[in-house]
Amino acid sequence: MAGTSGRWRDLGAFRARGVHGGVALAEGIDRMVTGIESPVDSERGLAARLRYLTASDAGYEAMDRAGIHVRPRTLIAWLAGEQTPTKANLARLDAAYWDLRRRNVVADLKRRLNNRGRGTRIEIGPVDQSRVQHRHQRDLETRNVNVRGAVWDRAVDAWIAEDTQELEAIWDDIIQSTLGTDWDAYTHVSSIGWAA
Repeated sequence: MAGTSGRWRDLGAFRARGVHGGVALAEGIDRMVTGIESPVDSERGLAARLRYLTASDAGYEAMDRAGIHVRPRTLIAWLAGEQTPTKANLARLDAAYWDLRRRNVVADLKRRLNNRGRGTRIEIGPVDQSRVQHRHQRDLETRNVNVRGAVWDRAVDAWIAEDTQELEAIWDDIIQSTLGTDWDAYTHVSSIGWAA
């Protein structure tokens, strides 16, 4: 997923900018997923992705979802380094790798975010008001809240399913239960990060 700043949109007549908190929450979860850092178009990056994808049936399923439909001998040639995938197939291999990687870390993400029942603190950046005339700006500050319980399981499940509506509903539940009467000011945000 791209960072929130690339997905910002103007909000209302006064031109504050931000994204729905559900989108920012998904992007925050996405940033927790680590993997192969070498680019897919490098020899090392391609070889690592191919090894990861061909090590399990789930990897072949990820390649299928990504639209990689090549003959077995082509895949063998890629694995042996005898043939390089087209630019389009390199992009598909990278997409398949990250799809599989995300699916493989779902349980770990839930465990980390639930943190033995203690939950995880998040930092909520309010919408960007830099383009709003001073007289129309709201007094909003960065907020820190602790999110606990089944919320994280729901959020990770919605994230992996790319269920935007569920993520938005989860975000609304989070802010309504933690921010009191200010919750509606944080429906849209500039960012969400993990608080120290």
